[in-house]
Amino acid sequence: MFDRGMTVSFHSLNCPPIVGSNVNMNKTYYRARRFNQSIALQRSSVPVQSDEAGKSNESKKISNPLLTQSNTVGIIGGVSVFSTLVFLEKLVWWSSRHGEECIPFVVCSDPAISRGELPFCGSFPSVNGKAARIRLNPGMIVENLRQKRAFLEQSGAGCIVMPCHTSHGWLSEVSKGCSVPFLNTGDCVAKELVKAKLKPIEAGSNVRIGVLASDAASVASFYQENLQNQGFEVVLSDRATVEHIVIPAIEAINRKDMEGARNLLRIAIQVLLVRAVNYVILASDEFQGLLPTDDPLLKRCIDPMDALARFTIKWAQSTEKGTEADFKRA
Repeated sequence: MFDRGMTVSFHSLNCPPIVGSNVNMNKTYYRARRFNQSIALQRSSVPVQSDEAGKSNESKKISNPLLTQSNTVGIIGGVSVFSTLVFLEKLVWWSSRHGEECIPFVVCSDPAISRGELPFCGSFPSVNGKAARIRLNPGMIVENLRQKRAFLEQSGAGCIVMPCHTSHGWLSEVSKGCSVPFLNTGDCVAKELVKAKLKPIEAGSNVRIGVLASDAASVASFYQENLQNQGFEVVLSDRATVEHIVIPAIEAINRKDMEGARNLLRIAIQVLLVRAVNYVILASDEFQGLLPTDDPLLKRCIDPMDALARFTIKWAQSTEKGTEADFKRA
């Protein structure tokens, strides 16, 4: 179910559905609890060691890591615990669907950001179930995410992933100095689109990819950079669409007005499709599982976390087999 867009769009990827039809019910349940529990995910209590100058020694490995498999994946939990759980389910299902053992992974999830506990500074869309907009201090968020990354490195992770659209706005800062590969979701999506060998809808133009996000300044621009590097023309939602359609859709979700949110999301997708885009990237955790699986618009939509899950599995399997070179060429 959760691989809806990519499964329909790229049949050769052959990724089966994940769960049944009560996605939105479960989503509402997790929102109702305001993500105040880790739900079997582990919150890091390991402090990051600092030198005399106050700089974090984040890449230093401990002698006895939690996991010793070389293909262990470290997962930095997202702002939405629900989205983290969805990503984990994809990893488990897709990596073991042919009878293999699930790839080893360790998760660090901390609800501090989603509860708005970090110091305020600058604007950001609400992600914790409140209709009002919250303001978060980017510096504190980056430090929080870097501490999670350090914990995962110390726990024996050989690769780090961050399945959260919001957190990817600070990917370059969080991944700086990482001692192991740190997968880039935007790069994973762009590579899969290149392999799909798409044709432009309008003659004489480049292949256009739409990006639908509530935060064009960071999240949408992150995908824009990766797609443009692969030769795609990127179309972002204009300011009016974000302010009058996208953000109201998220606010409707927070009010549990799911039908209203679906209708607004459909309008936002159509606004991009009329601009001759081949596909629309749904770059918001809030949009996961919002549209029903039989909605025709999903054939034109992509969930970037599907691509991240597939590349994560490829890395783990190639590392286990000692064929990392094949992964790098993927």
